Amino acid sequence: MDLSVIIQRFIDEEGKIVLPHNFTIPALAEMLYFMGAQMGQLDDTNIRYWDYSQSTEGEMRTFSRREVNTRVKAVAARLMQVGQPGDRVAVLASNSPEYLFAFMGAMYAGQVPIPLYDPNEPGHGDHLRAVLSDSSATTVLTNKQGAAAVRAFFSELPAAQRPRILSVDSLPDSLAESWVPLETPEGTDTAQDIAFLQYTSGSTRMPAGVIITNESVVTNVIQIYTAVDLHQPLRAPVWLPLHHDMGIIVAMLLVVLGNEIELMAPRDFMQQPKRYIQQLSHRADDPEDMHIYSVVPNFALDVMARYANLTEDDAVDLSAVEGLIIGSEPVTKTGVDTFVDAFADYGMRRDAIRPGYGLAEATLIVTTAQTEDRPKFLKLDRAKLAEGKAVESADGVIMASNGQPVRWMDFAIVDPETRNEVEEGTIGEIWIHGVNVAGGYLDRPEETAETFANSIGATLQEGLPADGWLATGDLGTLIDGELYITGRLKDLIVVAGRNHYPQDIEITVQEATDHVRTDSVAAFAVPGEDVERLILFVERSEDATAEGDLAAEDTIRAAVTTVHGVSPDVIEFFAPNEIARSSSGKIARRVNMKNYLENNNR
Repeated sequence: MDLSVIIQRFIDEEGKIVLPHNFTIPALAEMLYFMGAQMGQLDDTNIRYWDYSQSTEGEMRTFSRREVNTRVKAVAARLMQVGQPGDRVAVLASNSPEYLFAFMGAMYAGQVPIPLYDPNEPGHGDHLRAVLSDSSATTVLTNKQGAAAVRAFFSELPAAQRPRILSVDSLPDSLAESWVPLETPEGTDTAQDIAFLQYTSGSTRMPAGVIITNESVVTNVIQIYTAVDLHQPLRAPVWLPLHHDMGIIVAMLLVVLGNEIELMAPRDFMQQPKRYIQQLSHRADDPEDMHIYSVVPNFALDVMARYANLTEDDAVDLSAVEGLIIGSEPVTKTGVDTFVDAFADYGMRRDAIRPGYGLAEATLIVTTAQTEDRPKFLKLDRAKLAEGKAVESADGVIMASNGQPVRWMDFAIVDPETRNEVEEGTIGEIWIHGVNVAGGYLDRPEETAETFANSIGATLQEGLPADGWLATGDLGTLIDGELYITGRLKDLIVVAGRNHYPQDIEITVQEATDHVRTDSVAAFAVPGEDVERLILFVERSEDATAEGDLAAEDTIRAAVTTVHGVSPDVIEFFAPNEIARSSSGKIARRVNMKNYLENNNR
């Protein structure tokens, strides 16, 4: 099946995406499923799931396109029996085929899925309660593995207040026969209806439900397919948590396209990174022209390089890896170099590394590397960055290009004060306009207006729309058409009138001493008597002890002062995993700042 030809069906003569009336992800999935049936592809593998819960070698389960379609429709039919179109459905399960059946089954039922966590993982209780309250979810979908934990979570509620709990792997296939597509009343348009709710991690505020509409998600699927330049046949190993926007949209895209997704749980990756490397490897039953794609955060590059521990007996062949998209957190040259050096002898090509940038408010993808010059890094003058300019310098801070903006949207770097578009090389806030932009925040009109309904001032590009811009809150600059992320607008550290980016300081701390754990530093500022005070939270590396804190503090303080011209006011050390993180594993700077202020009564 030539999917590029199918994508062209949605592109008009002017090169714009034009979706059919009332087009949805289920409609796209059913169209491709019907075409797959005509081509005899329904028995091809769609999901290959590795379960390591009972064996270190892993137990594999496979589902064909036909079986996946049946399971999705069985879930949908059951939901249609017990609920109504528009009902909110929380998905609480580990990475598993059942997670995808649940998520897409809710869509097929015309209900609104909410991707959430593995209920057996601790630490999500408060966030989960906030999400369930905010979303008014009436049904929870899980699997047999998570059912006990889900029921225990809701046991304290009065029976009348508990949502309906369904274990999707207990539903019989025969239910699928009763599924029928929802009829759309004549004269209505479902383009702006909610396809699913993607909740923010809550690292900087109470969790907010981002409204992903039918139009925005179908559009972004087309943008992803085109920007990444996917080639068929393809296979994609995925271990990212499916409650994360990058995890669920990429996994859903693969299921819809009928390609093979090789799924495993995040904990199984962390316990043994070699498992994922082996899944990336070209194998005997792959077609000779197989193309392998995947998505990972930057920290995973170092984890794989350090702990995969390959031998010749593993017979790993990474030559078929066409695209390893790096997102979710800032991309570092050290991480890329370490990973490529570790696996170059196994066929890993450097140009397969493709940094990208996205956010839930834009559904997912915004930019990714789309030229052959990738991954690209520049050294930018630190002093000029503090002045809001990006100027190359031989001894500057190394920053990664996150590629070029994807097609079918408008993209601008804007002065957050004047709201005027700024020229290349000037740092400003990233603004986006297009139908891939989400529909706002659920039941938060003020926040929605502040984030999604911005008017741009003077522009340098011709033909930009005046209103309806998404202000991302992320700072960056364009250089030769490529995006460089410099930080978060609200995370800027301002000391003595100079801007400092926390990511920049965190890298300096990490590189100063082996006492510091990789990607485990939080830099933030708190009010002082006359100027802001720089605070550093630092986790010790796994083999470090508290006895080395004092020497490490001196080294860190000297490094930060020398490199950034600012001395940390406080440096606090923690054991591994003690610093607050968001649900997706990112350092939650504002939560750590709040904790610091509460503990110090300031």
